[in-house]
Amino acid sequence: MPSIQVHQVLATLGDGDAIGHEVLGIQRVLRGAGFESEIFVQTAAARVEPLTRDYRELTEISRPDNILIHHFSIGSRASRIAYALPDRMILVYHNITPPEYFVGVHKLLAELCFKGRRELGAYPPRCDLALGDSEFNRQELAALGFAPTGVLPVVPDFTHLEREPNYLLAGQFDDEWTNILFVGRVIPNKRFDDLIRIFDVYKRQFNPRSRLLLVGSYGDFEQYLAMLQELVAALKTPDVHFTGHISDEELIAFYEIADLFLCASEHEGFCVPLHESCFMQVPVVAYAATAVPATMDGGGVLYTDRTPAHVASLIDAIISDQTIYDTIVASQDAALARARARDFAATLCQFVDQVARTPRRPRPPASFDFWDQLRLVERLDELRQVRPAAYHALPFAPDDPRRTTGSRESDFAI
Repeated sequence: MPSIQVHQVLATLGDGDAIGHEVLGIQRVLRGAGFESEIFVQTAAARVEPLTRDYRELTEISRPDNILIHHFSIGSRASRIAYALPDRMILVYHNITPPEYFVGVHKLLAELCFKGRRELGAYPPRCDLALGDSEFNRQELAALGFAPTGVLPVVPDFTHLEREPNYLLAGQFDDEWTNILFVGRVIPNKRFDDLIRIFDVYKRQFNPRSRLLLVGSYGDFEQYLAMLQELVAALKTPDVHFTGHISDEELIAFYEIADLFLCASEHEGFCVPLHESCFMQVPVVAYAATAVPATMDGGGVLYTDRTPAHVASLIDAIISDQTIYDTIVASQDAALARARARDFAATLCQFVDQVARTPRRPRPPASFDFWDQLRLVERLDELRQVRPAAYHALPFAPDDPRRTTGSRESDFAI
């Protein structure tokens, strides 16, 4: 067994999301290669929590010869502890949505994204290697001064789409009408407003027997959802359906009844639903922005002219011509085959070996009282949870976030 240990650290391990799949896939590869490898997190979804350890335990096993794979998607206390430890570091960047998308819609998330992007700027001298999970993310790292950089591709994993579909919700749309689908959280950077405007033109000018199915959670974004519903009412566009959060079995059913997947998103670090659509053989029409062209890799139809009439005409051409439809699906099959043929395990092990063989970089200095401040934050966080009234009775500092937000204050500490 290799003498060095290779651990992972991240703020939150989700259940079934793209980052969660990659983290667990990395651990399988590392353990298969003989490395001792644990996953350290601040929080985790209930189903995957037994697979993790508390991020504060990192201090007990940290060693200069170890390698820490740090998944950076937003600033966190786990991130700051990782910065201060002596381990070599491989940073894996999953992208942070620019905060301006959330201004006026979600104050806390705008602040978190701003602070996360600012925090990322401190990491170039700390990292021995910086990896994007797409070429778009790698280019962003290089522009920030990270070197060397590389791409650790997202692991294509479709096991969640290989179950029995549940048609309880989607069954009502399984008819002779054309179903245009988008899957993704209802947030501003995904430009749901453009989806609605494009569909409005398509339905009025090309196909009145059509509907728009918008599948994804809108939790914490009810204000944005209300804005979209106001747009639907202003345009007087019928047959626009928001499903909210659904199960994997329900998601399969929606893919199976979909005639076309439409994506208007302006900012994506990868966009897993594009790969899901390819796997489910649903033709994709997507705005060619950020990581989308690389994710599609020559498959589907990408557009740069965002005029609703132009995109609606593309949709009509695909839906109306079976030959075009089949050609697009074939192009997606080929792109997905290329993605699945990548040797993820070999790529990861090469990156680990590269870092292990490279001379150590000088360790960036942490604040002299960093660990004292960390212990103070932990005590305050414990007080916040056990005796919230006493916590809120503490005096405000001039820059205390309790003064202006209703956020979880401990998330901003250190």
